[in-house]
Amino acid sequence: MVPLSAASWQHRWMQNSDTSAWWQHGVIYQVYPRSFNDGDGDGIGDLAGIIARLDYIAALGVDAIWLSPIFPSPMADFGYDVADYCGIEPLFGDIETFDRLLAQAHRRGLRILLDFVPNHSSDQHPWFQESRSSRDNPKRDWYIWRDAKPDGSPPNNWISDFGGSAWEWDEATGQYYLHAFLSEQPDLNWRNPQLKAAMIDVLKFWFDRGVDGFRIDVLWHIVKAEGLPDNPPNPDWTPDRTERDRLIQRHSTDQPEAHAISAEFRALADQYNDRLLVGEIFLPHDRHARWYGTVDRPQVHLPFNFQLIESAWDADGLRDLMAQYLDSLPPHGWPNWVLGSHDAPRIAGRVGEAQARVAMMLLLTLRGTPTLYQGDELAIGKVEIPPDRIRDPQHFRQPALDIGRDPSRTPMPWDASPNAGFSAAEPWLPFNPDWATRNVAAQDADPSSMLALTRALLALRRQESALSIGAMRLLDAPAGVIAFERAHLDRTLTILLNLTDAAIAVPWDTVPLLSTLDGEPQAGILRPDEGLVLQ
Repeated sequence: MVPLSAASWQHRWMQNSDTSAWWQHGVIYQVYPRSFNDGDGDGIGDLAGIIARLDYIAALGVDAIWLSPIFPSPMADFGYDVADYCGIEPLFGDIETFDRLLAQAHRRGLRILLDFVPNHSSDQHPWFQESRSSRDNPKRDWYIWRDAKPDGSPPNNWISDFGGSAWEWDEATGQYYLHAFLSEQPDLNWRNPQLKAAMIDVLKFWFDRGVDGFRIDVLWHIVKAEGLPDNPPNPDWTPDRTERDRLIQRHSTDQPEAHAISAEFRALADQYNDRLLVGEIFLPHDRHARWYGTVDRPQVHLPFNFQLIESAWDADGLRDLMAQYLDSLPPHGWPNWVLGSHDAPRIAGRVGEAQARVAMMLLLTLRGTPTLYQGDELAIGKVEIPPDRIRDPQHFRQPALDIGRDPSRTPMPWDASPNAGFSAAEPWLPFNPDWATRNVAAQDADPSSMLALTRALLALRRQESALSIGAMRLLDAPAGVIAFERAHLDRTLTILLNLTDAAIAVPWDTVPLLSTLDGEPQAGILRPDEGLVLQ
């Protein structure tokens, strides 16, 4: 196998372990609080439930927990409609419970990231209640209000990400307000200096409390083009895509002023030392890379990279996207990777359990910070939600597209007891259908389980600096195989991944450190669905 552009990649990605930040060599574990563990027996996960499972998270070998929103909310979009940015949703607990969670996590060497939602609030937030009370209210301009067109139609053609117009008519004040998502989620006006100052104060509130960073929701949305011009039509749109995709979001996202705000977020975070900012950003490589900012004016540490989620499970295609993504980063940019989230289909549901094991090895051996979504360490697959149990508003807005997110948000199965050890009550969503055998307790007792493999990969990553901060170079490989090297100082490891269900001849004869399969690896061969880490 011959390295591709080996010299340039080796030089570009080499990093000294003495200078790497915790998040460069660390792994993030996403917890969806409603579905992780229920501490009070109401069928909904909560902070007390997370505290009770911190030892499990620590034993995985991860470094930080990202919590999906835990702020007070009417739950129109399950917490992404925030009614108070500095409080805790009573369903999840209270501020004292959060402080206990933070302290207990830190005691175990785990950091806590919160989910900051800056683009929009709930329509029940006191700010919006004031804003809609009258046109001359001091907070009117904290949101985006506009007159109707002469014919009474919305101010422009923008489409909500959930389908339908992005504008909602307010009868009382005779204007439309903008909402990029649900009408219960009015967009905040970041061009208003008072609003911006209030939101910066939110970050300070949580930083001062000891939070280790934020995942910033839809960061590229937060500023809109002056004048709010129509978005152009998308010539590539087809009916099997979402209604939002009928337009190119040229004027409603990724504005230059948003980058300036991102830089302000980073400047604030840097005042607190070792804090991490992760930005949710869906953009082509060149525009995505701009969210790192510059050396003199950095922006978020990690603009989230969704390439593995969005791409077909094909060795040639994945190898190309890996090269293109890494090549697009600025010299000061650090890569990151994610295979699953509360918004994306489960990886085991997409590619099957055998390939989910290969995918886990890929995620945890690529150069860059990985984010692991709860339940993927069990290879939870596709879950069919009965019609009467569907909860996701995205499904109800565009049901024909089958884009509901409930299947990714089903509760964690902890054991084979009633309600899978998740709760004393029936949970808010059903479990994976094989929960009685696919649960933490069962896999904990099985040395060949997905959970055992995940722990082994995380332990190897912690043991081998080459896998966390080492250089990376792609290698030529037979069809169906992804191959690359990771190197740090005098240590080099080779990763071979068979993305097919057939045995493939690959010339290797070094010491295998870990395989995704049971049994002895065969020199010169990759078994079907096998991934190898080689010394």
